[in-house]
Amino acid sequence: MGFILGGLDTESYDREYGDIELLRRIVGYFRRRARAMLIVAGSILLNSLFEAGVPLVVSESIDMVAEAPDVLPIVLLSLGVIVLQSTAWVLNYIRQKHSAQAIGDVVLALREDVFAAVSEHDLSFYDDQPSGKIVSRVTSDTQDFSNTVDLTMNLLSQLVSVMIIGVVIFRINVQLALIMLAMTPVVFGIALSFRKIARKVTQDARRVLARVNANIQESVSGIAVAKSFRQEATMYREFSTLNDQSYRIGLMRGIVMRSIFPILSGSFGVATAVLLYTGGLSALQGVQAAVQDLPLPLGSISVGQWYLFMQAMGFFWFPMVSIASFWSQFQDGLASAERVFALIDAEPQVEQVDTQPVPELRGHVEFRSVCMTYTGDETVLPELSLTIESGETVAVVGHTGAGKTSIARLLARLYEFQEGRLLIDGQDIRTFDLQEYRRQMGFVPQSPFLFSGTVGDNIRYARPDADDEAVMEAAGQVSHGEWLEDLPHGLDTDVGERGSSLSMGQRQLVALARVLLQRPAIFVLDEATASVDPFTEAQIQEGLEAVMRDRTSVVIAHRLSTVRNADRILVMRDGRIIEEGDHDALMAQGGHYAELYDTYFRHQSLEYVEKAKDLAE
Repeated sequence: MGFILGGLDTESYDREYGDIELLRRIVGYFRRRARAMLIVAGSILLNSLFEAGVPLVVSESIDMVAEAPDVLPIVLLSLGVIVLQSTAWVLNYIRQKHSAQAIGDVVLALREDVFAAVSEHDLSFYDDQPSGKIVSRVTSDTQDFSNTVDLTMNLLSQLVSVMIIGVVIFRINVQLALIMLAMTPVVFGIALSFRKIARKVTQDARRVLARVNANIQESVSGIAVAKSFRQEATMYREFSTLNDQSYRIGLMRGIVMRSIFPILSGSFGVATAVLLYTGGLSALQGVQAAVQDLPLPLGSISVGQWYLFMQAMGFFWFPMVSIASFWSQFQDGLASAERVFALIDAEPQVEQVDTQPVPELRGHVEFRSVCMTYTGDETVLPELSLTIESGETVAVVGHTGAGKTSIARLLARLYEFQEGRLLIDGQDIRTFDLQEYRRQMGFVPQSPFLFSGTVGDNIRYARPDADDEAVMEAAGQVSHGEWLEDLPHGLDTDVGERGSSLSMGQRQLVALARVLLQRPAIFVLDEATASVDPFTEAQIQEGLEAVMRDRTSVVIAHRLSTVRNADRILVMRDGRIIEEGDHDALMAQGGHYAELYDTYFRHQSLEYVEKAKDLAE
């Protein structure tokens, strides 16, 4: 089976739970719906009593007909059967209604909890976790869990019926009852043998489905790139390979899950044949004794009792088969629950030691010997010490991998550092209430993300309670609001999926307006304006000036205009600050910054452009 299940590694946050622990957590969710579950339990008990009463009444009717045929008792007993079945139907409806409501409420709560956990996970969690796999756990696994719970409800009803019928048949004939029960250990032995393989194939089925979902989501998101490079066929082949693997694993799971029922049915066939023969002989002895008007021989039964036993076979074997096969199907639900709880329980990387209220921040920042690593293998910031004064604008420059973005991520509390201290206004950042701190922190990444909706909706995202006037004021502060004139419907312009209806520059302008509406004390920008035209760059620069005015700002600088306007420039290499100062001072030193300027910034200089024109002439 390795060729089918190969390549399905677990996620880094996956863990194994014992059945008892999983059941305890599942019961915890149902405990919140105690009233509905009590109604379900009562309905199951009464429904089982009435359903079990039907074969008892029929058995009594058969014996009455055999002894003294009389129409009236038979009619009354027939009416009794109708009443029992009708009442059982009503009780079953009540049970189904309340169980559906309880299960729906539990799945709702479970999805809310797992989505809350997903939204609270650190940014580092998503570095190596494809979003499609996470979506699969939030949707598919919770739905499969609900199906298993519904199966459990039905099984409980059958189990109660088995117990009632079992008591009755033991009172009728102990020998036949023991023959019937002799198969019970065989049933559970077969069921338990399926346990591990059922859990394994179910988990693998979930994993491959998550991979298929991730592949589809990635393909749809990157369809423009695929088309530009004419890689549609490659994209299809990748999907086809995964889909074929999903088919094979689904086939294996289907074979495993559906094999137990015929195997158990075959085992029960032997027991049925033994009971049919033994019970028939006992009933025949009883009939012969009644014909000869003799006392019933010891161990013999009446025809009605024999009917009851054969009916009991159906009432007993079917639930027993269900119970046994259910154990394998139950692994389906436990596997789904395990995946969901693993996502909920994923250990956070960013850990706060306290949740102290955050006062209005001045924006004084201090890194004290901060060490940071992403994977534990390579240190990206070794012993970083840095002080940023309130209201100061600091530009950070350096080659790729120098550690620039790491500073921004630590300041935004998106990633964790391993050693040292990071102080905001003299207080350890780990002691803040994280949500309150982030309300005073404005962060704009290289590629700003816009949610589906209008431009106004995306600006308001920072403060959902802001009115239209406040939104328009924030938008107007960015480049004096002139950029809104380029939008077909102004603030009501729809941005499309992920902002696809807007240019990259317009997305950045929206992101800057969103930060202005938030009014943060500290502003962090991972600047990326290389792909925009000069006019849009000028608009973005005006927006930056509005955002950075009178607040502490840290900018990962890619443009000369941003570098020159900064109060201080930090030059980084290998996670260390090797130079700092303003543009003119650093250029006079002729060090690493001067090299960076010649490599990245000189072509942006107007003086350089003018000289190039003179040379060309």
